[in-house]
Amino acid sequence: QLQLVESGGGLVQPGGSLRLSCAASGFTVDYYAIGWFRQAPGKEREGVSCISISEGRTYYTDSVKGRFTISRDNAKNTVYLQMNSLKPEDTAVYYCSADPSWNTVIAGRSGAWGQGTLVTVSS
Repeated sequence: QLQLVESGGGLVQPGGSLRLSCAASGFTVDYYAIGWFRQAPGKEREGVSCISISEGRTYYTDSVKGRFTISRDNAKNTVYLQMNSLKPEDTAVYYCSADPSWNTVIAGRSGAWGQGTLVTVSS
């Protein structure tokens, strides 16, 4: 059974950093596209980043380029989102999602989602 568990959220001051983890079970991250999404209060869910090892590509939404980095650890079957230079507008619940299809994940249409982890950027 495919399962995703996010962790690493918390309260951080503007300019600070956090690393989110998406631990996968029931499948191998190397063969799936894994995406990070976020949803702020009162706003629609937004795609943040995506990685596909098998296809050798990554994606970042414009607002996080140069600040966020997506990566994976084969041994831990985990995908990470390193978030630096955090801004108050990064405050949201962050979710990871997985599917064999890159397009399905990018479109937010995967049936596999984690429970989310809250990131709050505030002084």
